[in-house]
Amino acid sequence: MTRDWRRVAVVLIFAGMALSAARPACAQTTPNDIISFLVTNQNVDTGAPPKDQAAAAATRDTIARALLVNLASAPIATSSSGFVYRLDPELGTMTRVSQSFGTFYVERAATSGRGHLSLGASATSSGYDQLDGLHLRDGTLVTTANKFTDEPAPFDVESLTLRIRTNTLTVFGSYGVTDRLEIGGAVPLVQLHIEGSRTNVYRGQTFVQASGSADASGIADAAVRAKYALVNNRNGAFGLAAEWRLPTGNADNLLGAGRSAFRVLALGSVEGLRVSVHGNAGIVRGGVSDEMTASGALSVALSPRVTATGETLFRRLSDLHSIVSVSQPHPTIIGVDTLRLLPGDHVAMLSSLVTGAKWNVTGTFVLSGQVQWRLGNDGLTAPWAPSLSFDYLF
Repeated sequence: MTRDWRRVAVVLIFAGMALSAARPACAQTTPNDIISFLVTNQNVDTGAPPKDQAAAAATRDTIARALLVNLASAPIATSSSGFVYRLDPELGTMTRVSQSFGTFYVERAATSGRGHLSLGASATSSGYDQLDGLHLRDGTLVTTANKFTDEPAPFDVESLTLRIRTNTLTVFGSYGVTDRLEIGGAVPLVQLHIEGSRTNVYRGQTFVQASGSADASGIADAAVRAKYALVNNRNGAFGLAAEWRLPTGNADNLLGAGRSAFRVLALGSVEGLRVSVHGNAGIVRGGVSDEMTASGALSVALSPRVTATGETLFRRLSDLHSIVSVSQPHPTIIGVDTLRLLPGDHVAMLSSLVTGAKWNVTGTFVLSGQVQWRLGNDGLTAPWAPSLSFDYLF
């Protein structure tokens, strides 16, 4: 058989397979099931079903883990009050540290002070559109494909489209046990929506292979916190903080990690009358992944009632790897290569920028508005995520 006739035969074989699976399957169940259904049910014939199943399972796990990172282990808004105090030894009274109302996610080293109770809530909405820089919404995320080695583009392509949105309401609070020790906690309530489809494109003809959607809502992994100021003077503070993430979220619905996590942070703050600088560095063990974290914040009191803040957040997750396309020769058809998605060796480094302002509406009531912006492409990311929050110091 000549090369041209062999190519015609290959084209006819793949065309018959595409037509035989042209009727789409539909599903609506849990978010975890939807991701598995859309990723693992493939139509492109690669001649190596075991490799297809292994690659599909790895892709499914990567997407699910990336989503869990944003739901079960994402940084929760600081539970500390916008008002922090220290004991003035000369006067014997508690005085405000600075005119700044503090940070959004970065922890201040100073505490709110003995007997001070702070309560608040934060609402955030995120629409994720990329996974490791690959677009999720426009049908260009190729999961499996076949291509002739002498052609630049695949002739048989299966792609995935996903729309993922989360809305999160976090209720938080803190209490000053002593002038140096503060305890707190946060409970996130999450609403998750996933919908997607798997499409096969063969020589320009499009066939929808599967579609599905799922919704889940409930408590995500709650956090219990403690902060201790080792040094607390007029120029700033240095302290330690610990956070225990409880496995209160439903892991099947991707609302929880399924196991607890513990985080330890070193906190440093330089507090001026109008300008303050804060830095955090820490490690996490357990949960979705072990990780190392670093963050910094700059707060400027534009007026006695308004503070502008900018923050940078960095997370290196040892168990979250990038996803890449790998090409291998087709085992039974000469001159055809198969492309599959597989986890790569690159360890994810998540980074973001947070900008916003805090407004002291009245008394000790502070209203905050901020936006979290994507800096890097690692993991599952949203271009921006707005938040609105408030806290009140009793």
